[in-house]
Order: sequence, then structure tokens, then C-alpha cells
Amino acid sequence: MKRPFPLGVAAAVAGATLLVWQPNPVWSAPVKTGFAERDISPAIGMERPGGYGKGFHQKFHDPCKARAAVFDDGERTVALVGLDALLIREPQVAEARRRIHEKTGISPEAVLIGASHSHSSGPTGMVLPGEFDHADDLVKDLAYEQSSAADPVYLETMIAGIVDAVAEAHQSRQELRLGFGRGEESKVSFNRRWRMKGGLSFTHPRYGNPEMIEPAGPIDPEVGVIGAWDAEGQLKGCVVNFACHATTSPPGISANFPWGIEKVIRGTFGEKVVVVFLNGASGDVTQVDNASPVKQTVGADAAMQVGGSVGAEAVKVMLGLKPRLTTEARIDVRRQVLEIPRRKPSPERLERCRELVKAKPTDAAALNDWIWAKEIVLLQAMIDQEPVRQVEVQAVQVGPAVFVTNPAEYFCEFGLQQKKASPFPFTWPVSLANGCVGYVPTTEALGPKGGGYETRLTSYSNLVPEAGDLIRDAGIALTRELTPGPVPAGEKVPPFTGGWQYGDVPPELK
Repeated sequence: MKRPFPLGVAAAVAGATLLVWQPNPVWSAPVKTGFAERDISPAIGMERPGGYGKGFHQKFHDPCKARAAVFDDGERTVALVGLDALLIREPQVAEARRRIHEKTGISPEAVLIGASHSHSSGPTGMVLPGEFDHADDLVKDLAYEQSSAADPVYLETMIAGIVDAVAEAHQSRQELRLGFGRGEESKVSFNRRWRMKGGLSFTHPRYGNPEMIEPAGPIDPEVGVIGAWDAEGQLKGCVVNFACHATTSPPGISANFPWGIEKVIRGTFGEKVVVVFLNGASGDVTQVDNASPVKQTVGADAAMQVGGSVGAEAVKVMLGLKPRLTTEARIDVRRQVLEIPRRKPSPERLERCRELVKAKPTDAAALNDWIWAKEIVLLQAMIDQEPVRQVEVQAVQVGPAVFVTNPAEYFCEFGLQQKKASPFPFTWPVSLANGCVGYVPTTEALGPKGGGYETRLTSYSNLVPEAGDLIRDAGIALTRELTPGPVPAGEKVPPFTGGWQYGDVPPELK
């Protein structure tokens, strides 16, 4: 009989709701693993997410998917879901987890759902149906008619796809041989924020800007990989982790650059391989090189350049893992819910913004001001309902690897700090997981020498400056509650019995 996840006691700790877990005993047993996917592509004509206004899909490029991996060590079971979506909000996470538990018995807290942040995917936000029903008519119009909004029909498509993918992965689980590894791809991602001569940091200062000094943050070139092979040596599925905004945007509905990752991996190992992509801490990292002296590729070419490069590195890693596979791995999970306040606009700014949004913008400059005024008005309506956000942090262990989640467009520096402090051989942050709280910059970015697009106060991004530190520290603490499993070492070579007789000779000159 499986041991249930110990729910423990809820305790208030530094403004957070902490789930106090019982210790997990040392456990090493054969793992059953399953993979599955579902097509969750939106329909032509549905909203295209990713902006502060409305846009609509007019073409189809490649399918958006919900891809799932399930790992079961006989004691505990976890599900990892890679979602081709801009984001997933907390109500949809809760509903998907509820249905998954009903169908499979997997505990809700053991389900990780990470959105890839594809800007060419389906309408999952920004505004949810009914979210602003408590507000006045002006705010309702701004939210539902003037902003990017989720489609209730599509939300059900997405949730059903997640649930069905996890259920099939759970049903199909079998003893597969697992391999864990990392590669490096450092030429396709760039920090998009730059320190400027004027003292501030700007987002995308644009090519050739003479005021640029240096990038204002790092990138994370690590390509994290878990591969799973059957007894015949066939790769059944893999999990890939890499940090980069999914903003390459092929023309039309698309998984974005994860399409390229899948294309390369399947081209090597077979068309039935399920590729679960989980985006790393990529809040300030994109494919755009602002210092490039030449024009860069865009659209489908950019998606293939980024995804193909990451996929090729994942292929290299997996080819090297074949001698070092295991059927045993400890499965475990920890979860913590933080309570983090929102930043609040001043009453004077709010009044100015309410007046501004009542007028229709007449030119581009007026439209720009109108958009940010709209965001302040919407933010205040959200604060009226929810001044403090519930922010879930999760650590999911698969053997020597741990996935550390945050529901943010989380700055890359935080992810690197979590990797450095984690006791695990492989630590892979997962951003925009299990909810969405918008951009979470560093305190430096929100300080006097910071700035940039990500630090704007909007209905999307509004947590207090210390939010990133709180999320980082919670993730690190959760990893330290877990016991890392060993990295598979492979079969040792036989004892030395003498050299190769054809090769142990001196040079012959005659």
C-alpha cells in the first residue's frame, strides 16, 4: 500500500503558510515512469495572449500541447506537466489537480504544472472570466473589453488536456531506465536588461544604442535533462529544462521554441518520444541579443534556432547517458505557500489614471500612456479584492534531480542562486509553475539604479520588492528538506588484464 503524502500542520512562518512535512525515510526502489501528451491548440480566431491589449490568432503553425511525465517509486508518485501556454492561473491549476487526483490518486501537491510562456499559444489570461465582476463598470470594460482575456471554452480544453495527459502517463507507467544529465547552450539566450550610462537599467535598449554599458543580469546556459529508456533501448520520453522567454513567435498558433526542441529530439530518437519542456528562471532572458551587430532571425527561424540548439544539446546529453542508467530513484515532494503583499499605487496616481482611461487615445504616445493608466486602475481593483497574494513554491524530487518551482516570470539570478545553494546534484528551477504572479525582479532591479519594463507597476506584476528573495529562500529551504539520490554511476569496467596487443608496441620506422 502506498504511503500517503503527509499533509502535516499549517503554521505561520514569516508571513507564509508552511506545510510541515514528516521526514521521508531513505528509499530506493524500482521506479515506474510514464509519458503522454495531448493537443491543446486554440482555434483560429481565439485571442493571442502576451500583450496588454487584444490580439487574435489568424494562422496555424504547429500544435500546442500538454505534455506529462509521471514518476512512481512505489511509495510516492509525482507528475510533471509541461504546458505550451503563456501562463496558467491558480484556479485552473487547482481544478486540474482535483481532477487528476480523482482519476489517478496522485496527490494534488505532487502535481507540477509549468507553463512554457509561449506567446503564440492559447488564451489562458491575462484576465480570467468573472475576475472583475466586483468592480465598477469602467473597470469591467477595461478588463473584459480592452485587455487580453482568457476564453472559458479554451480554459476547459487546456484543463482537460492536462488531466488526460497525466492520466494516460499514469496508466502507461512501466519500469524504464532513467538517466540524469546536463549540457550547456550559451549562444541562443541573452539577458534583455542593460545597464545604461545614465545610471538606470533598461529593457531592450535596441541594437547599436551608444548608451549601453553591460547586461544588467546573467543568463543560465544549463540544459537539464532526464531521459527514460525501455528495456529495448528505445527512448520513451524526456524532461528538458532551459531558461529563455518563449517569444520567438512563429507566424500563427505555435508551441514557440519548444516546437524546435521536440523536432530535433524526435528526429534523433523517434516520432513517439514525449518531450516535457519546463522553462527555467527566464524573467529577464530572451532570444534577442541587443548587442548583436547584425540582424537576427525572427519567427519560425528563431524558434528553430533556439529550440533546435537546445534540443541538439539535450540529444548530446542523452546519447552520453546510455552507459549510466538506473531503474531506481527516490520520488518526493515538498510545498510551501507564501503570503506576499502587492505594491500599491498612490491615491494621486490612481485618480490621474482613472481620469486618463476615460478618454480614447488619439495617437501612439497617448495609447502608450493609456495602457499603463489602465493597468493601474485594474491593479487597484485587484488590491481591493486580494491585497496579499498566495504564492506557491514547490520542490519535486526525481532521484538526484529536484525541480524548484515559482509562479513568476522569475529573474535568472534567483535561479542561479537556488542552484548554488541546493544540496542536489541537479537543481532545475521551473518558472510560471502552478500559478502566475507576473514579473518578480531582484531588489536591485527595483532599486534606484534599476528600472526597465519588468519593474513597471501593473495588474500583472506588482509584488513587493522582497518577493523574489522570499521565493528564492523558500525554494532553497524545501530542497534541503529532501534527501538527494545518487547519480547513476553505470557499470564498472572489468579489472585490468593487460593492454591491447595491437597497440602496445613502439613506433616502427622500417
